[in-house]
Amino acid sequence: MCGIVGYIGMREAAPILLAGLQRLEYRGYDSAGIALQNGGLPFMKQKGSVGALQAAYEESPAKMAGATLGIGHTRWATHGDPSDRNAHPHLNTDEDIALIHNGIVENYSLLRKELISEGYVFRSDTDSEVLVHLVDRIWKTDPSLGLESVVRAALRHVEGAYGLCVISPRDPDKIIVARKGSPLVIGIGEGEYFIASDAAPIVEHTNKVVYLSDGEMAVVTREGYQVKTIENIETEKVVTELDFSLEKIEKGGFEHFMLKEIFEQPEVMRDVMRGRVRIEEGRIVLGGIEDYLDRLKQAKRIVICACGTSWHAGLIGEYLIEDFARIPVEVDYASEFRYRNPIIGPDDVVIVISQSGETADTLAALRAAKERGAMVMGICNVVGSTIPRETMCGIYTHAGPEVGVASTKAFTAQVIVLYMLALALSKGRTISHDEMRLNLKELSQVPGHAAKILELDAQIQTIAESFKDARNFLYLGRGYNFPVALEGALKLKEISYIHAEGYPAAEMKHGPIALIDEDMPVIFIATRDSSYNKILSNIEEVRSRKGRVIAIASEGDTEVARLAEHVIYIPQASAQIMPLLTVIPLQLLSYHIAALRGCNVDRPRNLAKSVTVE
Repeated sequence: MCGIVGYIGMREAAPILLAGLQRLEYRGYDSAGIALQNGGLPFMKQKGSVGALQAAYEESPAKMAGATLGIGHTRWATHGDPSDRNAHPHLNTDEDIALIHNGIVENYSLLRKELISEGYVFRSDTDSEVLVHLVDRIWKTDPSLGLESVVRAALRHVEGAYGLCVISPRDPDKIIVARKGSPLVIGIGEGEYFIASDAAPIVEHTNKVVYLSDGEMAVVTREGYQVKTIENIETEKVVTELDFSLEKIEKGGFEHFMLKEIFEQPEVMRDVMRGRVRIEEGRIVLGGIEDYLDRLKQAKRIVICACGTSWHAGLIGEYLIEDFARIPVEVDYASEFRYRNPIIGPDDVVIVISQSGETADTLAALRAAKERGAMVMGICNVVGSTIPRETMCGIYTHAGPEVGVASTKAFTAQVIVLYMLALALSKGRTISHDEMRLNLKELSQVPGHAAKILELDAQIQTIAESFKDARNFLYLGRGYNFPVALEGALKLKEISYIHAEGYPAAEMKHGPIALIDEDMPVIFIATRDSSYNKILSNIEEVRSRKGRVIAIASEGDTEVARLAEHVIYIPQASAQIMPLLTVIPLQLLSYHIAALRGCNVDRPRNLAKSVTVE
């Protein structure tokens, strides 16, 4: 969600902050602003895009000239509507303290009433504004304190989540940053330092970063940085080198990041498997869980917790682990797991899945599982993010930065990781060496199959033109392709704003069939597997009610062509592999329908890339 950038060094701060904010637009936003320190505290903020803020800056650059220290923010509304007055930064009454904040101040109402009773005037509807007035109140109580001390004292009164930056000419040439539940990264340059919600705004300037952990603060100056806990205990931080380049977060000639990331999937699939899939040896090498593999194999039960697209990947993981390793698996929405008082104990393994590694509900589920004594493992894309730091062991997906809000390549990377994990758990227990080699060989062929499916892009765009004005879609699949139906429906509604539902095909007759008429497109995942004949029967039922059928089918299948209005043929593969292939046409179809409808594909309304608040 909201994005934070900060800079301190010798260069002009404003252009660096504005460029950084543009790199964070994918997180979701409705307003933006910057504040600089150049003796005073000039600032500008407004509703709308970073481009609008950039234009405002270019109209009066002299206001910001000479400043080599500053902070910037893109807001995603929680408290208060999107507007100039609710945009960050927030300033105190004297306008000599500026603060930007991600997260939720849960006790803001109480704090706001206290501050108003003391004469403070609020100029926004946000929960964040209480923080800057709280800092101001404490500082006026004891003007001898430094900015670090007053921010630390203020945060002791705060309940909730925050990632924040504070600057003030009253204690110049430093940025105070603090984190609890909302990610912050410090980039280390030559005589300059960068602060951001994630690495996207930093990679242009340096590949060396430090990730703050929950409950930590940092004082950042031109000479360096010092990290302490909120309780003022100094901590040692490990410098991490970023494993991606600026080129990876550019569009590379594609119209949208989402389309670029769909087309990156063959390469990403190879990256996920590189060094891990040993066909000739008949084994999987997963270094991040190697020391814990025996304990994983001995689990009485595995619980997978995730949100959104990662939850759909988890459903496929349930099928894979139970199929290959014969270990019972449950899949929970992380948001429900954290509140339903789950029965979890030391014999259980909890696997949390998150692209960003910062998803608030998933982190809460992780912590709840640890409190109950379960072994907790993570599957994550972002190196150094919170989930890898807080889990006992885990596997990185190596999907590279995913900028489009609607997840595509992260999904297929997660499914491949779950496939490899299932095979690793089955080795020496449930499948033979020869069976392992056959499964690994088939997995290694997936990138080539995916590339072949991407060649159907023009055909899928033509299909999209026929259905771009539909108001409802139904996605149906069985077995391994049921979660793919859910994922296909999610992609369509996320970016095109068309209502769509995914169902197990057998459940169609238990309600959804009432919706089917000549205006209802129905997408069947009808590949050749054990339920193929039953899927054909389901298609017949839809046709008899004049539903319009789009089918994803195996190459060479003439039976489906007889029944469907449109057929998208994909290479034949085993049922376990098929989700990695059937999802790609659905991603492309969603993309083209949204693009044809003129939707903002990369930044759909009301959505954010990394949801770090409830």
